[in-house]
Amino acid sequence: MENNDKNKRKKSFKFSKKKVCYFCINNIDEIDYKNTEVLSRFITERYKIVSRKASGVCAKHERKLSTSIKRARIMALLPFTINTKLKS
Repeated sequence: MENNDKNKRKKSFKFSKKKVCYFCINNIDEIDYKNTEVLSRFITERYKIVSRKASGVCAKHERKLSTSIKRARIMALLPFTINTKLKS
């Protein structure tokens, strides 16, 4: 019984490449809300903002990115949600 418990405790660790901030690499200080091509990289197919952990963006640029995405949504450059219509 103890041997079975030890097998459950063993975990395999997978080392992955560390993600680097897209904006730091390209020396982009200000994120423009009108540049929807760049903003669409950080939005899911359901138009949610991708987290820092998933996108690899640093904290400074994540704050600027979220405000620029929200501005683009208000200016109708990006949609808030998916346009789904119910069938009747």
